[in-house]
Amino acid sequence: MSTQTLTPFHLAVPVDDLAAARAFYGGLLGCPEGRSSDKWVGFNLFGHQFVVHLGAPVGQPDRNGVDGDSVPSFHYGCVLNWGDWQQLADKLTATDIDFVIKPKVRFKDKVGEQATMFFRDPAGNALEFKAFKDPGQLFAK
Repeated sequence: MSTQTLTPFHLAVPVDDLAAARAFYGGLLGCPEGRSSDKWVGFNLFGHQFVVHLGAPVGQPDRNGVDGDSVPSFHYGCVLNWGDWQQLADKLTATDIDFVIKPKVRFKDKVGEQATMFFRDPAGNALEFKAFKDPGQLFAK
């Protein structure tokens, strides 16, 4: 894999309520809405094409231990810059969102040090948003 400029990803996930998904992704997270139908809605998720489709949510099949936390093994999200991550963490902390893992710094003073937080959308899908003070650490071993 080359180290060229990253391009946006496309991800589609199942939800059981489009109105709740619109309120969560468009309202709470502030993602602009794109094309939609009565069965799906597209969002600009921090520069990435993210689509929710009516269907049976994946839920929470299992978890893995990561740096002392119990991380949902199926999850998705974005890597943000440090300031944007902190702004989102502050916004979500000020709400009544139920964090799976509260905003924190993981791997402190180690390779891959990162800020992270996990929470669920209304359909139960787990999301992780993270940031690196040194973006070069994203793929570091």
